[in-house]
Amino acid sequence: MDIFGIPHQALLGQIMLGLVNGAFYAVLSLGLAVIFGLLRIVNFAHGAFFMLGAFVAFLIGRHFGIGYWPAMILAPLAVGLFGILFERFALRRIYKLDQLYGLFLTFGLVLILEGGFRVAMGSSGHPFPTPAALRGVFDLGFMILPVYRAFVILMAVIVCAGTWIVIEKTRMGAYLRAATERPELTQAFGINVPILLTLTYGAGVALAGFAGVLAAPIQHVNPSMGSDLVIIVFAIVVIGGLGSVLGSAVTGLGLGVIEGLAKVYYSEASTTVVFLVMALVLLLRPAGLFGREEN
Repeated sequence: MDIFGIPHQALLGQIMLGLVNGAFYAVLSLGLAVIFGLLRIVNFAHGAFFMLGAFVAFLIGRHFGIGYWPAMILAPLAVGLFGILFERFALRRIYKLDQLYGLFLTFGLVLILEGGFRVAMGSSGHPFPTPAALRGVFDLGFMILPVYRAFVILMAVIVCAGTWIVIEKTRMGAYLRAATERPELTQAFGINVPILLTLTYGAGVALAGFAGVLAAPIQHVNPSMGSDLVIIVFAIVVIGGLGSVLGSAVTGLGLGVIEGLAKVYYSEASTTVVFLVMALVLLLRPAGLFGREEN
C-alpha cells in the first residue's frame, strides 16, 4: 500500500529512523534548555560536551577496559564535573554581563576542546562497539530495527521524562526556578544559590555527555561530531521555547520524525527542514511552541 505515492514500508521505516535521530536531538536540546532556562547562558559548547562524553566513554574503554554500561554512568559524571569546574572558574565571572560574553566564552571552549582532541586523536572517526546485549534486531515487518536504536529511543524518553519531573514537580526544581527568578530572596531562605546554579550547569552538560555516550556506537567518535549537531539543537530549543524542558524534548523527537519524512518526499530539503520550521514558528509564535511570552 502506498501513502502519497510512497510504499508504506519505506514511510514507516523513515519515521522510525527519524525517531532515533530525534532521540539524540531531544536529549541534547534538553540539556541546552536546562542551562538557558535556569542560568540564561547561551552554551555554545554544548556540542563539544556531547563529543567529550563520547570520547570519555571511548578512552576509558580503550585504556582501562571499562565496558559500555559503566561508561554510561562514568562518562556523563566526568563531563558534568568538567562543566562544574568551567562554571565555577569561568562562567560565574560573566553572569552579570551581556549574554554575548557567555556565547564568546563557550565558543572559545569549543575551539580548545575540538582542537585538542583533533591533535591528540586525529580527525578520523574511531569505531565504538555496540554492547553485546544490544546487538540483535527487531523485525517490525516494515523494517529491521536494530535493538540498540530502539534502546536509544527508550533511554531518551526516560531521561526527558525524568528531567521534566525533577524540574517541574519536585522541591529541588522549585528551588532551581526560584534561584533563577529571585536569587536574593532564595538566598535569604538559606539556600546556597551559587552552588545550586553550578550544579545546574553541571547537570545540563552531563546530559550532553550522556547523549554522546548513546551516540558513540552509532556514529564514529570524532572531534567534530558535536559541531555537526549543535546548530540544529539550538534551532530545536528556539522552536520548543527558550528554556522550556518539555518543549525541547517534544520538539526534538517531532523534528527528528519530520526530518525523516523529508528524506522520503524531498531529500534535498531534509537538511534545511528544521530551519524552515523554526522560521515559521517564530513568525507565528515568537516565544516558541511551549514558551511563555515575557512582559
